Amino acid sequence: MIAQDLKSALQTVCAGLAERDSLDWPAFNCPIGSLIDVLKTLRDEHAFDMLTDLAGVDNGLEASPRFSVVYHLYSTTKHVYVRVAVDCESDEEPSVPTATGLWKGANWHERECYDLMGIAFADHPDLRRILMWDEYPHHPLRKDFPLAGHDGELWDEEIADETGTKVKPAPMAGGPFVSPQENFSVKKEPRAKDESWNEKSEKPGK
Repeated sequence: MIAQDLKSALQTVCAGLAERDSLDWPAFNCPIGSLIDVLKTLRDEHAFDMLTDLAGVDNGLEASPRFSVVYHLYSTTKHVYVRVAVDCESDEEPSVPTATGLWKGANWHERECYDLMGIAFADHPDLRRILMWDEYPHHPLRKDFPLAGHDGELWDEEIADETGTKVKPAPMAGGPFVSPQENFSVKKEPRAKDESWNEKSEKPGK
């Protein structure tokens, strides 16, 4: 089913659904109030039975809406993908409905997004951090998180006593880091804007 046919079918469930720019598979922007209905329709009526991944997006400090969540679905029978994106209504306390009622595997995906991006998932059965420790006050994948990290006390007193040090931030090593945006390319690994220095070679002028 081509993108236009899928869009027409989904618009019977959500009139506000719109196509989203994509270089590969069909992709749509979905209003937050219709998200679960659209995902359920894709699963039950169009054979997109697997949630392969979901990703939080920080659109930037000046953007509003600032945060979005993108769902990547796969059909194990048709061997095709579809992508659904939804914007969070609040920039200060971003949140979207949980998809754990549709896919049990959404549990860990949503916890990771919550942990690293600070996007909450309403009605999630066990929404807690999955990588960082519970008391950690930051969300490391947000764009306002320093590339070198925050210098702070280790969360485990025993480790701190044993090492005698605090957390050591990673060096900037030529950052900030950016990916090329002008053209589609398989070579989109981030590159330092200034590659004249790194951890082993001091920054010129210092």
